[in-house]
Amino acid sequence: MDQAMRSAVNRVELAELSDTDEGTPAPEERTAPTWLVQVPYVLVLSALAAGVVIVAAAYFKRGPAVIAGALLLAAAFRAFLPAEWIGMLAVRRRWVDLVTLATMAVLLIVLAWVAPQLSS
Repeated sequence: MDQAMRSAVNRVELAELSDTDEGTPAPEERTAPTWLVQVPYVLVLSALAAGVVIVAAAYFKRGPAVIAGALLLAAAFRAFLPAEWIGMLAVRRRWVDLVTLATMAVLLIVLAWVAPQLSS
């Protein structure tokens, strides 16, 4: 009987240790996997790369518009997703990131609007 009691106590102690900082976190405290957290960042980088490719193909009105769209997408992710899900898009405080991304997007839209169309 004494052996069974010790075994039960050891199982309870192990269960308690697994919920502390030393063990695995409790299920309600788990965050998203690391790769899933970076999905918004990868989406924004993909859109930025597409914009750069479009500019390199000599479409100077469409390229900055695509890049501005990518920056607006980053601003939307930063505004609506929690900090644990945003990954490397969270650089500074939320409002600083939003103002910076929105300002750069507006400036690129203006640039795309006023840029002269090159004739082929």
